[in-house]
Amino acid sequence: MAEITAAAVRAFREKTGLPLMDCKRALTEAHGDEEKAIEMLRKAGEKLEAKRADRVTEFGRFGIYAGLDKSTGAMVELKCESAPVTQNDEFIRLANDLAQQLATGPGAATADELLAQASPSQPGSTLAQQKADLFNRIREVFNIGRMVRIDGPCGGYSHNAKTVAGVLLAVDGGTDAVAKDVSMHIAAMRPKALNISDLDPALVDKEREILREAALKEGKPANIVDKMVEGRLRSFYAEQVLCEQPFVKDDKLTVGKFAAQHQMKIQRFVHWELGQG
Repeated sequence: MAEITAAAVRAFREKTGLPLMDCKRALTEAHGDEEKAIEMLRKAGEKLEAKRADRVTEFGRFGIYAGLDKSTGAMVELKCESAPVTQNDEFIRLANDLAQQLATGPGAATADELLAQASPSQPGSTLAQQKADLFNRIREVFNIGRMVRIDGPCGGYSHNAKTVAGVLLAVDGGTDAVAKDVSMHIAAMRPKALNISDLDPALVDKEREILREAALKEGKPANIVDKMVEGRLRSFYAEQVLCEQPFVKDDKLTVGKFAAQHQMKIQRFVHWELGQG
């Protein structure tokens, strides 16, 4: 049996980031073969992760792959057990790697399909192996939540403060900076639709009826109630519809006009907040 020296254990620990005693045990059982030891540690980690699979993952962040020079964009929700882990560099890298692979790879309909694909940042490893290795180091359960891929140039923004949110914005024209500004606006103002025509007709009808009843209760003449309702609906649209909202950086402009000033047409947006959906 090959001698497992203290120096070899320390070097293996630096390579894997795992506890010293776990490294020593794995190297000893693998007779000094590092690759075999890594595989043993992964399998042990998989068993431990399976036992903890029912743990609540209420924290997390959104990995985003976006850029107007890219042909696709993607966003992936990666959840974990505690807030500090969301700031871990390797956790952030995993979230971004998931989004990058979803955008640039063959696509994936499920989390398992995505995890089976290659890791963009770790040649020779799958995303599943990258995730398993991170679990072994941090010993927290990670779950992939929602995923979306959009063909065409995209902007994006991930907000990781009191509210954790992610935005993916499909656009035609403009610049990355303008796309980011609009994405940040979406995260702050939470529009429900891109254009008025995209709003749920039932929602509009309900709001119109509420406004009509309010106008009638005010004693307004019936012949002007309809005009009043349509006028007040504009305020409703300014709250709900992205292109009608006053732009947060310049409320003299709507978001639609701001985008048009910069030769950008907004095609679609996806806005998620952690824990919703």
